[in-house]
Amino acid sequence: MSEPRVVSLAPSATATVAALDAADLLVGVTHHGDPPAGAGGAHGRNELPETVGGWLNPDLDRVADLDPDVVLTSDGLQADLAGRCRDRGLPVSHREPIDLDAVVATFAARGDDVGRPDAGERLATAARDRLDRVAAAVADRPRPTVYCEEWSDPPMAAGNWVPEAVRAAGGRYPFVDSGERSREVDLDAVAAADPDHVVLHVCGRGDRVDPATVDDRDWGVDAPTHVIDDSLLNQPSPALIDGIERLAQVFHPDAVRSSPANAADDT
Repeated sequence: MSEPRVVSLAPSATATVAALDAADLLVGVTHHGDPPAGAGGAHGRNELPETVGGWLNPDLDRVADLDPDVVLTSDGLQADLAGRCRDRGLPVSHREPIDLDAVVATFAARGDDVGRPDAGERLATAARDRLDRVAAAVADRPRPTVYCEEWSDPPMAAGNWVPEAVRAAGGRYPFVDSGERSREVDLDAVAAADPDHVVLHVCGRGDRVDPATVDDRDWGVDAPTHVIDDSLLNQPSPALIDGIERLAQVFHPDAVRSSPANAADDT
């Protein structure tokens, strides 16, 4: 059986395919994020996957020209895009995880999507094992209150799987319930919750965010600000497990050791 031709229109799907050691199957990606190592090696190709546009506005003519066996989409923001792909007869696998369990389950599902089911199961099992190790390390420790901001103008508290990520890392997150979308918050309400940590992970900015964005606010919060690459919290890919380990090290540094890959800027 020939290897499938995969077009990924979601950065999280691209990262997950790479973690499956299947980046060689990618024939098309969006311009959000660098092509993963090993991309473009299958199908007798030596070039990198073709860039087909942005993750919300890809050129579907270019996607169709790549003759994909599967087009990967993710998140509610791409639901309409997935529909438009189907209307054109493109084979689409749309995954829309809204909480941490669903994110991990998606790792195995993506293995099925690209013809690597065993790799998908291994990736999901490894993620659960890592989460279990974090849980054991932070068990029975005091839980600091944490405010996670994924957008700053206006300020938005992170939702989806981030509330569970904070709890998995040994923190308390009273701002958004697990599975709910991120939402604008009242800064007085954030101050009233008296957070012990502020985590800044602005969508699309990586770790290129000035902590003064929140440090200079007149909002009555006296807590350290931790700038974390947004892909470690905003992206439902294996990077989220890295992000949880990083948060655990921030909240409980005497219990969880850090690694260079999970470094963050703190103020």
